[in-house]
Amino acid sequence: MRAAVLGSPIAHSLSPALHTAAYRELGLTDWSYQAIECDETGLAGLLRSLGPDWAGLSLTMPLKQAVLPLLDHADGLVTEIGAANTVLLSDGRRLGYNTDVAGLAMALRQAGATPDGNVVILGGGATACSALAALQMTGVADPITVVVRDLARAAGLRAVAGRLGLMVQLTELSPAGLEAVPAGPGSQLLISTLPAGAADRIARQLVTGPLQADAVLDVVYDPWPTRLAEAAAAAGATVISGFELLLHQAAGQVELMTGLPAPTLAMRLAGQAELRRRNIR
Repeated sequence: MRAAVLGSPIAHSLSPALHTAAYRELGLTDWSYQAIECDETGLAGLLRSLGPDWAGLSLTMPLKQAVLPLLDHADGLVTEIGAANTVLLSDGRRLGYNTDVAGLAMALRQAGATPDGNVVILGGGATACSALAALQMTGVADPITVVVRDLARAAGLRAVAGRLGLMVQLTELSPAGLEAVPAGPGSQLLISTLPAGAADRIARQLVTGPLQADAVLDVVYDPWPTRLAEAAAAAGATVISGFELLLHQAAGQVELMTGLPAPTLAMRLAGQAELRRRNIR
């Protein structure tokens, strides 16, 4: 059986290392997993080209929302947050799922980052929507502050928050907008869903203010540490790498595609080894 991760750009993806390690540990010697460069314009054609030897696909930027009209069935969570990161291919049908939500919730729980106070999300895309659902899953109190680069393009995130029954406070990614981020009492969590480098310009805010956080999760995992992660560590915050999210969402995908329990430890070790290899080169 075949599987792959699709996205653009995709060369950096760690997913092949994680899924291949899982297949090896599970004894699925006839399974393979690859990375395929694909953007929104090529997605429909690629899906049509897949034969019965394909088990499923992992999706990353910019395909998590673009895939929705191409699905034959969407899981309830996919419908709720408007994003699918997993497509199962079964009997000629395309079934959409989201494992990002459970993966992010697991990453937070394992780090002990279950806040009882203010929560800030950086970014307003598909991963930010998954973060809202994960926070709901962990029982966080709202309102949640979401810092976006363009307020005019945040309607989708507002709609997701409404479906989840969460209150969100939107502010702009600017010095004035960051000044408006609440820093009141209680444990504060900062989740950055921005792409690599996009949070660099605000990393210093964690050291000098106005941002404050007891825990910071940056969804980026390569290169690591990011400037945001370094600043968070310097400020004494608990730092959670995007690798933890990647690992746990990949484990969910393995279980959906194979029907077997994911060998998370073997996947973790393979991913860490691949990251070390990249850093040595």
